[in-house]
Amino acid sequence: MLSLLGFSMVAVFMYLIMSKRLSALVAIMIVPIIFGIIGGFLTDLGPMMAAGVEKVSMTAIMILFAILYFGIMIDTGLFDPLIAKILQLVKGDPLKIVIGTAVLSMMVALDGDGTTTYIITVSSLLPLYKRLGMNRLVLATVAMLSMGVMNMTPWGGASAMAMASLGLESSELFIPMIPVMGIGLVWVLVAAFMLGKMERKRVGVIELEPIQKSGANQFGANPELAATAEVADYKRPKLVWFNLGLTILLMVCLILDFMSLAILFMIAFGIALLVNYPELKLQQERIAVHSKNALAVVSIVIAAGIFTGIMSGTEMIDAMANTLVAIIPDAMGPYLAVVVAFLSAPFTFFMSNNAFYFGVLPIISQAAEAYGVSAVEIGRASLLGQPVHVLSPLVAAAHLLIGLVETEFGDLQRFALKWAFGTVVVMTIAALVIGVITIG
Repeated sequence: MLSLLGFSMVAVFMYLIMSKRLSALVAIMIVPIIFGIIGGFLTDLGPMMAAGVEKVSMTAIMILFAILYFGIMIDTGLFDPLIAKILQLVKGDPLKIVIGTAVLSMMVALDGDGTTTYIITVSSLLPLYKRLGMNRLVLATVAMLSMGVMNMTPWGGASAMAMASLGLESSELFIPMIPVMGIGLVWVLVAAFMLGKMERKRVGVIELEPIQKSGANQFGANPELAATAEVADYKRPKLVWFNLGLTILLMVCLILDFMSLAILFMIAFGIALLVNYPELKLQQERIAVHSKNALAVVSIVIAAGIFTGIMSGTEMIDAMANTLVAIIPDAMGPYLAVVVAFLSAPFTFFMSNNAFYFGVLPIISQAAEAYGVSAVEIGRASLLGQPVHVLSPLVAAAHLLIGLVETEFGDLQRFALKWAFGTVVVMTIAALVIGVITIG
């Protein structure tokens, strides 16, 4: 009964989102409450929701200050040299522009955070897409493909959750996945090439004014080549090395994981704001500029706590996992690693990473051991669905992305899903060939 209730809730939730009957923010709160009442948990819903929101609170804080920090870095012009070089190379060729989009998003996504990846990539290249009349869904799709691969890093979240739920070390789980991620990134470049060829055929190659070799605007005579040209008053070119050093130090601290990510971003943001904009008025202006994006993302994250809290508290998630294990035929037992690789895509699409890695994965891993499939292989396989996961309406950064490119969630999902699933297929085949996962 609970399993049926859980799957029905997910189905109704996705229908309301895909059909645009409700916004994701409203649906993610109201739908689980209604199904919780139907299941007879009315008096218990309060504590369940509170527990769910409490679990995501630090994540929400981290995202809030990550948006503010990287927003400040964009304002100061930290990424201008990299963007200028890419723009200088791509010029007015849609094929080169899409490949440049892939390269830029891959590099920025090294921090494992979709929010900052989308902010930097889109704010840098969207004016160029608009100038040439290119499809903004291509920009969003390529950025998402890069993020889908890089989200497998431990500081991206999925690997850390898998390690925690299965009791594994990073040397066991993540390190062997690096070659697979490398192949996944190669596929992203291939996908970008194909999408770029389509855009080149559709809009043609347009000659843009050449990049200036000197002068105040390093992006060139055409201000549309860079979104950051609009905020020149807030550039801090003399502090570029300080900002770069601070960002590198922040990334090193994130990798070392000796302090909460939320606290690290809070400290880094405070330092960046104080050094770059010591005047109180400028600080308030910069915070106000980026608060709109921050509020939109953080509200979704907090609301998702209600969804996951009810799913866990009612034990719907456990019932759904048991149903999944029960329907797997014995003959499929030795192939469970491959099965998990493909199932992780829809499961992490319909539920949060927290729900999947802490609710479903341990049960599947336990069942797999009976067929000679180790927990570490199940853990590695579970990461391969992340390229589809980043398309989920449960992912807060995805809502930021659609806002930045000014599109609808359903349109992006329809356009990007086949490319994301292609990434899952490529990485799963690579994992099998390399031996990262095996057939028991």
